[in-house]
Amino acid sequence: MWVPTLSAATRRLWHFLLDRVREVQARRARYWERYVSNCEPEARGLKLLREWLSPEQRAQFDAERYFDVIGCHSGKRYRIRYGSSANVDELDDAGVPRTGWCFVPNAYLVAGDVMLAQKIALETNERAALAVANRFPRTLPSAPAFTMVRSRGF
Repeated sequence: MWVPTLSAATRRLWHFLLDRVREVQARRARYWERYVSNCEPEARGLKLLREWLSPEQRAQFDAERYFDVIGCHSGKRYRIRYGSSANVDELDDAGVPRTGWCFVPNAYLVAGDVMLAQKIALETNERAALAVANRFPRTLPSAPAFTMVRSRGF
């Protein structure tokens, strides 16, 4: 008796939440366009980046501010997050970041241009890009096990 009612209520709740998520994404995109339009070099860099992204990468970037690329030599998946340094993550099979990579062009560029250079480097010459990159762990090392030490009062 309660199962159909509960099922319908759950379905309505999921539709409601999905609509709210879409509203938030649309608001985020409108805010971002307003913010970026005030900063002309950044706007041009993001416009160029968006032109080079595939439709899937563009949708991912619009929704999450990052996009995934596949390395040309190893076939590994990398996530390039918005930013200009320490913003490339190597993903494992489950899509969890396991290693961070930092490599940037020699000149000062806005974030969109840096991200485009990183995308092109990983998709066309992954080995050379990683040869000059700095590698760092994406997860914090586990805390050392401390033993209880009793101190004497002085």
